[in-house]
Amino acid sequence: MNILIKAVVTFGGLGLILGITLAIIFKKLAIKTNDLIEQVKLALPGSNCGVCGFPGCEVYAEKIVKDGVDIKLCLPGEQEVALKIAKILGKDLELPEPMIAVLTCQGGKAECHERFIYDGGTDCRQAYILHGGNKSCVFGCVGLGHCASVCPFGAIKISKNRLPIINEKKCTGCGICVKECPKNTLRLIPKTKLVVLACVSKDKGKAVKNACSKGCFACNICIKACPYNALKMENTLPVMDFIKCIDCGICVHQCPSSSFIDRAKARPYAMISSLCNSCTECVKVCQFDAIEGKLKERHKIIIPKCIGCGECFKVCPVRAITMAGALGYQTQGA
Repeated sequence: MNILIKAVVTFGGLGLILGITLAIIFKKLAIKTNDLIEQVKLALPGSNCGVCGFPGCEVYAEKIVKDGVDIKLCLPGEQEVALKIAKILGKDLELPEPMIAVLTCQGGKAECHERFIYDGGTDCRQAYILHGGNKSCVFGCVGLGHCASVCPFGAIKISKNRLPIINEKKCTGCGICVKECPKNTLRLIPKTKLVVLACVSKDKGKAVKNACSKGCFACNICIKACPYNALKMENTLPVMDFIKCIDCGICVHQCPSSSFIDRAKARPYAMISSLCNSCTECVKVCQFDAIEGKLKERHKIIIPKCIGCGECFKVCPVRAITMAGALGYQTQGA
C-alpha cells in the first residue's frame, strides 16, 4: 500500500513539475499578438476570399501592419473597411472608385441558337474546351454558371436563358468572376457607369446576325449618333471612352441590334414650360423626333419618344426645359 502511495505521489509530483515547466516555456516562447494586427483583422470582413492576394484576412492584416501593404486591397469590404483600417492606423486615405461586375454578352438561349447538342461537364471551362461551347457565337457566354460557383458572395445566379444575373447589391467588385470566366464576357466597371456595350463578338456583319440577335455587327450607327465622340470603332466593336461618355443613353436607343445595356433603373423625360421662345434649338438636337413645334409656337415633348438624354435641356437658351425625374441633370425653369 505504501509503495502505491509513493508511486502516486512521485508520478503526480513529476506531472506537476512538467506542467509548470511547460507553462513557463509556453509563456516565454509564445508569439505576442500585435494589438494593431488584431484591430485590423477585426475590421476586415473575415470572408478569406483571397482577392487581396493573401491566403486570408489574418495574413492580410499582418501584412498591412508589418509590411505596409496597401489597405485598399479588400474589395469585398469596399470603402467602409478601408476607412476603418485607415482610422486604426492613423492614415489619410484616397479611395478608389467602387467597381461592379457586368456581363458583356446578351446571347442567351433565346438570342443565340446552339450549334450542336452538348452532353458533357456542367462547368463553363469544360464546355469551353469543346469548340468554345455549343452556342452559335463562339465568343459569347457559355452560360453554365462557373462564375456563380466561384462568387464568394452569392451575387450571381444563372437564368433559365442560360445567362448570369448579377445582384448589384451583393456584388463587391472583387473581380473573381472576371478572372475565372473562360470567355472574358464579364467585366469590372465603375458602379456609377450606366451604359455599356454588351457584346464581345469578333465577327461582323452577316456572321454576327446569323449567330445572335443581340450581337453588334459594326454598323457604326452608335458612333455617328454619339454627341460626345465617346465611341470609336476598334476592329469589329465600338469601344467606349468612359471619361467622355455621360451615359445619355442615345447609343442604347439608336443601336439596331440592342447591343448596349442601360443600368439606369429609370430615365427622366423632358418638359417644356411657358418660358419657351420657340427658337427650335431643342428640335435640332433631338435624335428621336420627340419634340414638336414650329417657330413662334411653344414646343411640346412627345413623352413616349423621349429617352431622357438631356440634349434639349442643354441647348435651350431660355432655360424653358426641365428634366422630370432627372438622373444627374440640373432642373431649371418653371
